[in-house]
Amino acid sequence: MSALAPDDVLALHRLLVATPSVSGEEAAVAGLLENFLWERGAAPRRMGDTLLAVAGDSTPGAAGAGAPRPLLLLDTHLDTVPPGEGWSRDPFTPEVVDGRVHGLGSNDAKASVAAMTAAFLALAGERLPFALGLALVEGEETRGTGTQRVLADLAERRVPLLGAVFGEPTGLDVATSQKGLLVLELVACGQGCHAAHAAALEAQNATLVLARDLLSLAAAELAPLHPRLGATTLQPTVVRAGSARNVVPAEATAVLDVRTTPAASHAEVVERVRAKVASEVRVLSSRLEPRETPEDALIVRAAILARPQARLYGSPTLSDLVHVTGAPAIKCGPGASERSHTPDEWVGEAEVVAGAEFYVDLVRQCARLYETGPQRVVGTAERA
Repeated sequence: MSALAPDDVLALHRLLVATPSVSGEEAAVAGLLENFLWERGAAPRRMGDTLLAVAGDSTPGAAGAGAPRPLLLLDTHLDTVPPGEGWSRDPFTPEVVDGRVHGLGSNDAKASVAAMTAAFLALAGERLPFALGLALVEGEETRGTGTQRVLADLAERRVPLLGAVFGEPTGLDVATSQKGLLVLELVACGQGCHAAHAAALEAQNATLVLARDLLSLAAAELAPLHPRLGATTLQPTVVRAGSARNVVPAEATAVLDVRTTPAASHAEVVERVRAKVASEVRVLSSRLEPRETPEDALIVRAAILARPQARLYGSPTLSDLVHVTGAPAIKCGPGASERSHTPDEWVGEAEVVAGAEFYVDLVRQCARLYETGPQRVVGTAERA
């Protein structure tokens, strides 16, 4: 397979930015990359608008091929959020100004797409002690459908997952842990009546019940502090009450966005919320659990060897890392999280090139560590 020179990596990045791929509309960019990889000797499999290319074990689990080799997965997403208000330039026309590439998705995560694609092509011809996978996935900004599809495919083929690297803008720092998301709803009940008669009737206003509960939760400690991720946090995001200005509401509700850590299970957090409120607590979503990779895991050690100045940290934001269970995984890529989903989004050209070089070094360091010490492959890939 043919490796990409730095100018080719940047040309690919600009081409990706120029190809709109808002979530649910990734077909064009998936087709572009499918052809790009085929033309350079890779053989990607297309699953919907998700691509999976594998080097070193092109038919894992196929009959007669023997046991599949452990696989190191490079995974990043093709989709972007829609362009928001405030853009001063065309979001889909990449514009380079002073070494910065402006355009929707330039930072999140097409910088990682270009860098991981370049790294995969550079490494695909090398003799590695494991298979190398490249997953370019759809739907990360919505429900993680692409990565879940890839992991389900690997699990069906019984491919042992050595580890996974998720390409997100982290400044090439290494997120070894990531918060989860628990979505709750408080439902406060009262007695509906005319507002003028509420005091005389001693009618309970559901809005006040809800307000007291929200104030109680604002100061609540819902889990012990986590050494990397800090506190479990809770924020009311959607509050509803009342139908008319002169009617005391009989019901008031609030959606709670709870960012969790491995310091307490989702079930434990729910029980602690229930213990502090008078409202009914309904669980709307609990599937996105926090993730944590031990800092002595092969993939973390390899990342630090590849980039000694990298900071190990815990990420407060979600990514497709949440879908990996049973194998070590990290989040690391070119760009900065603070620029994601912002008007005139940008990434530095030097950041994209450095990202490609980092991923190559990371895989090579994984190979060196894998060959020089006893390794334990945790298990086959699983869906969360």
